[in-house]
Amino acid sequence: MHSPIEANELLHRMNAGESLNLLDVRGVIEFHTYNIGGNNIPLPVLAKTADSTGYNKKDEIIVICKVGLRSETASRILKDAGFENVRNLTGGLIALQKLK
Repeated sequence: MHSPIEANELLHRMNAGESLNLLDVRGVIEFHTYNIGGNNIPLPVLAKTADSTGYNKKDEIIVICKVGLRSETASRILKDAGFENVRNLTGGLIALQKLK
């Protein structure tokens, strides 16, 4: 499965206290400036190490970045590496922040 996740669905699931596999593919400085949790593996690093992310290839992974472009690329990288349930946050963290 390789489908997007809308910001309102992600916010609802976060507010419900659901345990989510969040993968933030922004740069380290961007991540430390603002993040919603999860693991930070910058896109250039992920491109080289997709098989060693620590995630189970069958688990849902929600990939996030600022606007959704880098995370879309990361989603394709993960899918190509055999991850089966990768979801890209549509509109990225900008869309999520607009809802808060």
